[in-house]
Order: sequence, then C-alpha cells, then structure tokens
Amino acid sequence: MTVFDFDRVIDRRHGDSLKWNRYGDRDVLPLWVADMDFAAPPPVLEALQQRVAHGVLGYAKPGHGLVEAALEHLAGHYAWSVDPAWIVWLPGVVTGLSLACRAVEGDVLTATPVYPPFLSVPGASGRPLVTVPLQLANGRWGWDFAAMEAALTPSSRLLLLCHPHNPVGRVWDVAELAALAEFCERHDLFVCSDEIHCDLILDEDYRHQPLALAQPGLAARCITLMAPSKTYNIPGLACAFAVIADPALRRRFTDAMRGIVPDVNVLGLAGAEAAFRHGEPWRREVLAVLRRNRDRVQAAVDAMPGLSMTPVEATYLAWIDARGLGLADPALHFEQAGVGLSSGVDFGNPGWVRLNFACPASTLDLALERMRGACACSA
Repeated sequence: MTVFDFDRVIDRRHGDSLKWNRYGDRDVLPLWVADMDFAAPPPVLEALQQRVAHGVLGYAKPGHGLVEAALEHLAGHYAWSVDPAWIVWLPGVVTGLSLACRAVEGDVLTATPVYPPFLSVPGASGRPLVTVPLQLANGRWGWDFAAMEAALTPSSRLLLLCHPHNPVGRVWDVAELAALAEFCERHDLFVCSDEIHCDLILDEDYRHQPLALAQPGLAARCITLMAPSKTYNIPGLACAFAVIADPALRRRFTDAMRGIVPDVNVLGLAGAEAAFRHGEPWRREVLAVLRRNRDRVQAAVDAMPGLSMTPVEATYLAWIDARGLGLADPALHFEQAGVGLSSGVDFGNPGWVRLNFACPASTLDLALERMRGACACSA
C-alpha cells in the first residue's frame, strides 16, 4: 500500500530552488542537478519543526543520538561495525572530496565520466589530476586497468572512486572492488570512496558493499564519504560524514579542516538523525517509484532515434548517449525543446547527457515527450 504521495507536483518555481531557477521563466523542465522533486520524509519534516520550535538555533555538535542512528544504519544495512571515533561530520560530500585531496599529498587519479567535482576539486586543492576513461563493453561500464596503469605517475597517491557510480549508474560488485583494491595496494594509493548513493540501489539483484568493508586490507588507506542527503532528498540541510578507520589518515583529514570547514548546521543534524531513525518506510517506497521511472526512461530512450543508454543499477540518474544525433551540443538542443539536462561535457564525456528521473510521473512523461520531439527534429 502506498503511504506517501510521490505523484504530487510541488511547485518549486520562483522560490529558492537551484534546480528550478536555472532557466528563469522559460518553459523548461529541469531534470539536471541531483535533487528529487519529492517532499522529504514526514519524520524529517516533523523533526525540523520540533527543532525550530525549541527557539534557539545556536552552534551545535553531533549528539549521541545522531551518532548512534548513523552507526545503526551502517550496521543494519551493510553489516558494517564502525567505531564512533572513525566518523568525521561534514557539511557535504564535496567538502570531503576536497579534504581528501588535501590530506593525501600527491597526484590524483579518477575515471571518466564522473561527477563533476571529481574533476574540479583536485586542482582547486593544489593537486594534479590524471583521468582515464571507463570502458563501455557489451552494454556495461567497467574499469580499464591497463589504461589506469599507463596513467599513473610516480607521484600518484589518491584514487577518487564513485561507488555507486554517478553518472553511469553502476553498482561495483565484489570482484570489481577486489581488483580495485589490488591495484591500489600494489601502487600505494589511498582511496576516497564517494558512497553517497549507496542507499539507492535500484536493481534488486545487487547490494551495495562499502569498499572499506568489502576489502578490509584497504581499510587503513580508505576515506569513505556518505550522507543521507540523496536518499531522503535533504541535500539543502548540508550534513554528511566521512568514515576513516586509520588514526593517522583521519588526523591528516581533520587537520585539513581547521579554519576552513564550518560545523554542520543545527537543522542538518536534526534532519539526518530523523532520516536514519525513521526514514526507512519512505526510502522503500521511493525506491519503487524510482524503479518505475527508470523503466519509463529506458523504454522511451530505446525508442528515440539517435539515443541509447545502459541499464541504471543505482542512483536516479540516466546516462544517455546522444552522439547519434550528430549535434555539437545535445544538452542545448534538448533545452531548446523544453527539457533541461546535464551536459556530458561537465562529466568528461562530450556528446552525452544526464537525466534526473526523481520526479512525479506527469513531469517525467512530459519531459520524455518533449525529448521525442527533439530527436525527431534532429533526424
């Protein structure tokens, strides 16, 4: 039985929405940045109202209740027993990526296409970046270890990993994680594993395996980044955390925070605890909606001339190959047709677009209809 209304269209125009304000007053449906168009779980909204009703919104620190809720979440979902001392609270996962680059001295390696901050943060942190392409073979994305070997420099020290992967939607399996761990151990690399989408596994044949848990030999050189933000649609509350088992690595990470990184805001702390403690019924239902929407997108794209996509195993993001349209800027073409998508250029893959399908069915269906028209016009 459905308890939550994921078909309700909430008007986000003319407010503070980054997503909906991008196109001003133009009739463009924004399916770009990764936030959902669904209301957050009711227990989260109730917790925020209660915290505001308290009246005092001063500086705050993560309390025992939040830490306990996060640890119980990791233990219950992944059988991962985490020492509370391993957790470092952050105002966002991108902040964690930046701190990882600063904490590990040396060149950074990552694979494209990938979430854009993976490509911008190293340079902003004063670290050289080397990229290699993921392989697309037999309709599935994977690692090209020969290319990774060739890309290494004598100064390579950090691998930025997206797990599950944004934008290609892969859930890296145990064998792939083992191969990555062997590669990193052999080349003395630390790993920063962005696992923000770990609770959004759509393919029911898969299960997320935290890298530091799946490969315990790598745990001492692993920084795991997590947050409730994507799962429960609370990114604006800006609350995330790192799990760092090794004391020396954790100390370098926290040293890099001093004087730069602010504490998590008081409402972020309250929202995160409520999400971890009481958000599971909402999460289960939103996964069913996202699976339905993913299948809608897959079927529609398969029928559009010039487009193709691989199955989305996790996240609510479809990575679409638009090179068959023969356009210099497919994202602009779709925008002119009334659909705002992320450009593959930002992810390191020109000719592709990313579509966020975490929206009511009526919004998604209208967007897909506009995309059909845009593909027909380009033929």
